Amino acid sequence: MNIQLFFKTIVPLVSILPFAACKKGGQDAVAITQPVIIPVIATDDILKDSALLLTKDIYLWNTQVPSTFNARSFDDPNKIMEGIRQYSLEPGFTAPVDRFSFAMKKTEWDNASAGMSSLGSVASANGDIGLTVFFRVEGDLRVRLVEPNSSAGIAGIHRGWRITKINGNSNINTGNSNFIVDNLYNAPSVSVTFQKPDGIIVTINLTQSHYSTRPVYLDTVYTVNNKKIGYLVFNSFLGNENQLYSDFQRVFNRFAGRGVGDLIVDLRYNGGGYVSVQEKLANYLVSSTANGGIMMKQEYNASNSGNNETTKFKKAGSLNLSRIYFIVGRGTASASELLINNLKPHMEVKLIGGTTYGKPVGFFPIPVGEWYIFPVSFRTTNKNGEGNYFNGIQVNSAVADGLDKDWGDLNETSLASAISNITTGLYRSQRQEEYTEPATVARGNQILEAPFFKITIGAAPTP
Repeated sequence: MNIQLFFKTIVPLVSILPFAACKKGGQDAVAITQPVIIPVIATDDILKDSALLLTKDIYLWNTQVPSTFNARSFDDPNKIMEGIRQYSLEPGFTAPVDRFSFAMKKTEWDNASAGMSSLGSVASANGDIGLTVFFRVEGDLRVRLVEPNSSAGIAGIHRGWRITKINGNSNINTGNSNFIVDNLYNAPSVSVTFQKPDGIIVTINLTQSHYSTRPVYLDTVYTVNNKKIGYLVFNSFLGNENQLYSDFQRVFNRFAGRGVGDLIVDLRYNGGGYVSVQEKLANYLVSSTANGGIMMKQEYNASNSGNNETTKFKKAGSLNLSRIYFIVGRGTASASELLINNLKPHMEVKLIGGTTYGKPVGFFPIPVGEWYIFPVSFRTTNKNGEGNYFNGIQVNSAVADGLDKDWGDLNETSLASAISNITTGLYRSQRQEEYTEPATVARGNQILEAPFFKITIGAAPTP
């Protein structure tokens, strides 16, 4: 018996301790020993006490949490989780490593985990407009991604378009980042003026809405110097799993049918999601020689070590690669990093872009009243016992995010560097100043990222 990263079964309106194990795939929880019944919805104090009691059982670093920790001194379960984070010291690190434990209302999590308008920050009741933006350089604000089924996607907006006005205001610079957040992300509607790559100026009115996300943004095959190169842009391990698995089957059947010999998987904004989806994708990507070999190990705290699990590869599809390229960045986290780490012992893995976020641990939703709490509950390692990448995974080639180019543009810096290495053995070089954000741009982009509560990461960037 084991516990998944994202445990999706809703248990009754009481919680059972000691921690109840569940079967993979989301079976009902079953008590292991004599249960202690804890009411979770009677009062705020009982709610907070219950959140702490559950956390002190399952938290990966539970022995570090002092008996004097007072949950009732915090405003809500999310603040409790933030308070718990300080008790997560790891050998080799000078500061607590937990940046992830959090809590959120059940309705918000259920919508986001199902792939319903998940761009928003613990989000607006109206959904969102379906795009995110980033400064390429000072004064140059670009569309970073667009959800196809959103208001922005339906309007035909593309990644790489430049924003020149918001509600008629042309003051588009890092010093005005809070205005950008308020109007693009928090307002129910907004008028945005864009400059397209061909220089044409258009003004489009966008309205917040709820929509279904499609994490597979693009899959295509290039022929460069007689090499068949597959390219997959994959933005989340959350969503409708049946749809995701259908997309995987379609994509990898196509790649195999086209004779793809090298593959580039773009995870630059993929903050993670279900471990089960990671397993499915890893089985398509891994070399056939790894079939039956160890994919990963999950390790819980000492009191829950009975849930420790080893997962093995079950090769899927006929695409058989000896190496793979990943485009990554600081938005690459959790299940995305897990995928990379799991493949490394079995094939040549090359990373292009920027250092990843650094989340080698997992959690799952534990119901407490109207909330789910997500205390970090397990760590993951690969076949070689490698993990603990709390500082992120380093890249082979550091290049800037080509924010001025759409997905799949062969001149986009990260994609171009990967293709260059495939065809010539050399990465496309960039000077350090070309891939390092100036301090003012970095601060502005932190503000633009802050509204997007990374439910798959468990922490929002702090300006």
